[in-house]
Amino acid sequence: MNNRFQGEKRFFDHPVVADTPIDPQAQVFKYEAFPASGPVPWLDRPDARQTIESRLRDGEITAQQAEWCRKWVDDGYLIIEGFFDETQLDETWNAYEKAIETGAVKPPVEPLFDGDTLPGRTLNPHFSVEAIRAMLFDEKMSELVSLLLGAKAAPFQTIAGHKSSEQLQHSDSIHMSTYPNGYLVANWIAFEDIHPDSGPLVFHPGSHKLPYVMSAALGMPFGCGYSAYHDVYEPAIQKIIADNALEAHYFLPKKGDVLLWHANLLHGGSKMKESAHASRKALVCHYFSQGCLCYHDLTGMPSTLTPLAFDARAYLDANPDVKASGGNALQHYVYYGRFEGRPTRPPEIVVPAELVALGFDITEYLAANPDVAAAGVDPIAHYLEFGKAENRRIRP
Repeated sequence: MNNRFQGEKRFFDHPVVADTPIDPQAQVFKYEAFPASGPVPWLDRPDARQTIESRLRDGEITAQQAEWCRKWVDDGYLIIEGFFDETQLDETWNAYEKAIETGAVKPPVEPLFDGDTLPGRTLNPHFSVEAIRAMLFDEKMSELVSLLLGAKAAPFQTIAGHKSSEQLQHSDSIHMSTYPNGYLVANWIAFEDIHPDSGPLVFHPGSHKLPYVMSAALGMPFGCGYSAYHDVYEPAIQKIIADNALEAHYFLPKKGDVLLWHANLLHGGSKMKESAHASRKALVCHYFSQGCLCYHDLTGMPSTLTPLAFDARAYLDANPDVKASGGNALQHYVYYGRFEGRPTRPPEIVVPAELVALGFDITEYLAANPDVAAAGVDPIAHYLEFGKAENRRIRP
């Protein structure tokens, strides 16, 4: 994605800034409760075509980028063939399978037919599988998403699956909503060649241009949850598809191909037709823009971005109750710790100068004095108050 401004700030190398600021602490997290404020994503604006050509002429984007952007404006999706190489895909899927085997990842049991032994989909496996996290944070993908949004991409969520979700068509914006609106892109990465009978992803080109359909507009009450989603939202989307005679396309990729789609593109998982072709290994990644406020319109709850850098061991050391529970550190921080104001690492320990001169080391002192370690007391305070007078060893 090189251009003549390489090394300089590009137009998409910045967070989005809402035209109308809001107070997140006082905000009700429902679409209709937010101001009708921009900025609108650049490729959703009426002058998007002209802006693409202007940026191409000025050298801000390449001919390939301009082609992608035109496709996005017209159809709301892109297909990039061979984006990920087979070696990375195989290593990543093997790591995912290993995490399932060891219990680090626990997919639900979701049989689609009698005798179906394939695991169900798992939410956010990148919390436990570093190779999946690397794909979510892939620099080339983040740059492409940033280009499409016109603002710096912020990796958010992953979903891994062995087979079709058979999920009815929907817009991601009711699940992963943003303020300002529309700052979301998702991708679907094929980990194998996808058979037409496996229940491939179905999508409707151009449907991103339709009005956003959110929960309040359908009379779905605050915090209604997924019963109303199935009873009200899904039938409403099926009616929109029929009323607008939206053409269905099916993504039949080769291994390594990627489909990216717009925040409002209608899509879903089609029905599996033949159990002999049940396998449909894929990873879905969702991205917000940096700077936007992320929430869940359906439930009225805020969302939390995956931290760019996270030291699981430090978090567990700083939160011994989480460590004792045996839970996943990153998952706990994203869903609970951040909102509880938990520290991400223990406080920095300052060793007094007199102990530094002795070569005092906390780890070594505890190793030399297991009773002190078992007591869980401050080793520095223990040595100064008791250990020195007791002629305790400061190292094994």
